[in-house]
Amino acid sequence: MSESQKPPQAGDPLFKRRKSIRITQQALIKTGFHEACGLCPLVVQPMVDALNLAAWADGNVGFIDERLDAHGAILFRGFRLPEVSEFEQFVKVTSGEPLTYSERSSPRSQVRGAIYTSTDHPPEYPIFLHNEQSYNVTFPARIFFHCLIASETGGQTPIADTRRVLRRISAQTRERFERSGYMYVRNFGDGLGLSWQNAFQTTDPAAVEAYCRANDIEYEWKGEGRLKTWQVRRVTARHVRTGEMVWFNHATFFHVSTLDAQIQERLHAEFGNERLPNQTYYGDGTPIPPEVLQELRDAYLAEKTSFPWQEGDVLMLDNMLCAHGREPYSGERKVVVGMARASDWSNV
Repeated sequence: MSESQKPPQAGDPLFKRRKSIRITQQALIKTGFHEACGLCPLVVQPMVDALNLAAWADGNVGFIDERLDAHGAILFRGFRLPEVSEFEQFVKVTSGEPLTYSERSSPRSQVRGAIYTSTDHPPEYPIFLHNEQSYNVTFPARIFFHCLIASETGGQTPIADTRRVLRRISAQTRERFERSGYMYVRNFGDGLGLSWQNAFQTTDPAAVEAYCRANDIEYEWKGEGRLKTWQVRRVTARHVRTGEMVWFNHATFFHVSTLDAQIQERLHAEFGNERLPNQTYYGDGTPIPPEVLQELRDAYLAEKTSFPWQEGDVLMLDNMLCAHGREPYSGERKVVVGMARASDWSNV
């Protein structure tokens, strides 16, 4: 073999060692922000076709946790997620087993296991911004939405960073609420809103009473199957992972003045002030002034952002860092929801 026919050797200037190529899991995605939403949510999209979201997430839990702590919300768009079971698996690998929907306040239908329709509330009405089940002693630390069918018009799931909402609330308003908390009052059995059987998922009054005692809820049976409950909760909390203070409550959401004006009139005419299906007060039972409620609504709305759903989208929220709602819509819409990571008020 002549010199020219010998293969190149190490040290020869013609020799170039072949470099191994390693594609990391994070190199399979790109991140950015929706043009209408600022820094919330973070948008994560695949760089390769047919990337399965649950499979990718299984190797990137730390990355997801870190970004969720920073932004409060992550929109996963363009991944392969063909079945509700895949969405359920994504919830499991990132946050553990999905939670059942207990102490209900919104009509929902079960889709699969602990995956539900996001709400069966009539499409023509908006749902104001709120943190899921903040009125419960035990609440989900995370909530997930998966768009199966995007509506023809509207139907967005608006969100708001509750760290920023808190900063917009005056010191006077915050101090008053932090001194007494707020009281959430429910009346069941008058023909509007959920029945107590649906809310507590039982037909046994004794089981309702046991649940109330275990969850710091006062109750009174009013006869003819009617039930009144009331519970006092805090308005702010310190996030267990980031240490940040957040505005975390249902004081605004459940107050009758937050509803559509025509619905308010109907409710007051039919039930007066004492038998409203849902109402909130200061924790000592005194009414919350209209100007304070408007201040709270304005704080949420000033931080509200939204994006149009695309089929296949998954929105992951830290339930303490980010409030959510729903815009009115037309046409068929199907968005399913999962909740995970039970957290307790005593820990926040």
